[in-house]
Amino acid sequence: MEDTQSLLKKAYVLDTNVLIHDPNSLLNFEEHRVIIPMTVLEELDKLKSGKASVSADCRAAIRLIDSILGEAEPTQIRQGVPIWRKITRTHIGTLSVLMNAAENSKSEYLSNELNDNKIINQLVTLQAADRLTKVVLVTKDINMRLKARACGLASEDYQNDQLVSDIKQMSKGYLQVHGSFWDGVNRVDTRHGAGETLHFLQRDAIQEPLFINQFIVDEQGFVGRVREIDQEKIVLLDIPREQLMGQSAWGLAPRNIHQAMALNLLLDPTVHLVSLTGPAGSGKTILALAAAIEMSIEDKRFNKIIATRSTPPLAEEHGFLPGTEEEKMDPWLGAISDNIEALHINDASPQGSIEYVREKANIQFKALNYIRGRSFQKALILIDECQNLTPHQMKAIITRAGEGSKVVCLGNLAQIDTPYLSPTSSGLTYMCERFKGFRHGGHLQLHGIPRSVLAEYAETNL
Repeated sequence: MEDTQSLLKKAYVLDTNVLIHDPNSLLNFEEHRVIIPMTVLEELDKLKSGKASVSADCRAAIRLIDSILGEAEPTQIRQGVPIWRKITRTHIGTLSVLMNAAENSKSEYLSNELNDNKIINQLVTLQAADRLTKVVLVTKDINMRLKARACGLASEDYQNDQLVSDIKQMSKGYLQVHGSFWDGVNRVDTRHGAGETLHFLQRDAIQEPLFINQFIVDEQGFVGRVREIDQEKIVLLDIPREQLMGQSAWGLAPRNIHQAMALNLLLDPTVHLVSLTGPAGSGKTILALAAAIEMSIEDKRFNKIIATRSTPPLAEEHGFLPGTEEEKMDPWLGAISDNIEALHINDASPQGSIEYVREKANIQFKALNYIRGRSFQKALILIDECQNLTPHQMKAIITRAGEGSKVVCLGNLAQIDTPYLSPTSSGLTYMCERFKGFRHGGHLQLHGIPRSVLAEYAETNL
């Protein structure tokens, strides 16, 4: 049965959420037939208006569909229009539109009151009419996949941009070595100069996968950061643990070695993209904010701090809150405001210090919906709650960084709020994996709950 199934032609039917997740998704099914139900086109049409990020993705998907279908005749659109590839100048696979079933159709497995059910009913009919083609529903909606399977259809998640199958495979940004790191090294060439110490090792000295700006930590106090790596050698920058733990930003000192390594990346002028993940209370936001203020006010490296975050879908238009864009964003960026207060809680005049910092560092609260098309020069872009962004949205934001800018992405993959994302398909996971080999990028997973004893106990026991 499996051999027969593998020989069947395949027709992939894309749900609306797949086209929103990745507007270019219909190009990623190679030689197979791609089908878009009319119901999906209607949903894209309803969502295309407005300034929300979802609307922009809908419009991008509609434009791509239109460019592929072009001037094709209605009959050809139903049968399949070749998908031409611009680079190879050849066509691989076809794109077609599945018309809505007639209202008096008797082949309804599910009630047609829901659009999901309409699509499933159409696909059941389509599969019954063509036994030589395996119809596969592709959707990010888990419940829709379950309903499709209950009706005898094949269904799957869209996984083209999932670089890891298990979140445990995601890099932590550091390699923890038991005992002494040097016990496993047979040969090393150490060089001193320019105020730093570099260790040159043979590549086979460390069997685990490594990437630039990854840390190596052992139990004897050694901390190294990968400076260079190729097939023959590894170059480690030796960073004394006392030096790491003794650094500070805007009066904030790290409480553990993970925070110290994160602060090292944040303050490094050669690192233009930093991503920090970890549980609530591990210090992601306050570390990033302290480093941002330090680099903006003291070092004069940035002329403004752009603070933004992914907001719940209900608030995407930001129209129900009064005031300016910054005032509308303030409730969603409360974590930023709270951490600014935390950095100055012991000042003689905390409110005055807060106002001074916000003005001097030029901290601006921006909505993600209005960042598209803009370019920020010499700015530190702080993006909170990145776990709720799709890979496509993440790309749209990071590409806003202009000359002299730095992007800091923060998120907790255990707190994804959007229904069509998982830890493995989150834009934060995708970005962290894609940038592992980037010389000017760094990632670190924070641990511990130093917020308070209560927070630590709740994180562990609730």
